[in-house]
Amino acid sequence: MCAPWTGIDLPREFDAVFSNAALHWMTRAEVAVQGVSGVLKPGGRFVAEFGGLGNVAAIVTALRSAARFFGGNAELAHPWYFPSPRAYEALLYKNGLMCERIELVPRPTPLPTGVEGWLITFRKPFFDQFEGKIRDAALAHAVELLRPSLRDEEGRWWADYVRLRVAARLLPR
Repeated sequence: MCAPWTGIDLPREFDAVFSNAALHWMTRAEVAVQGVSGVLKPGGRFVAEFGGLGNVAAIVTALRSAARFFGGNAELAHPWYFPSPRAYEALLYKNGLMCERIELVPRPTPLPTGVEGWLITFRKPFFDQFEGKIRDAALAHAVELLRPSLRDEEGRWWADYVRLRVAARLLPR
């Protein structure tokens, strides 16, 4: 059995750290920020974009509805960390980073495989809690709830992404 990962273990020698679409998967956000802070040289830059407050809100709501309707675990609908700008800025500052810019940016994103493909890819653990026909019914339930808000008039599906964009610098120690 592996020990839990506790952070980045690298020397303090980097001028910059960049992250794209990864930090929302790291639910222990403070450990991630401490790792970033710990590897930057004084004045080093941290630039990131990841899911922010409101990201996939319609999708999470549809999954929570499916869990309630079919007797599943609603907690499996939302395994991510989607902070507000204010909360993330406070976390950065607490760990020695000064925000230069932070903003939430709505970014509707086309889903070439439709919302069903997205759900199966990114929320497989949610659907795996159900068996057989109930699994199929839970998926169909979520898709039908999402149809009015995430499918356009031409039949294309869109994810309701909201990104948090951050630029910060390590404060002098």
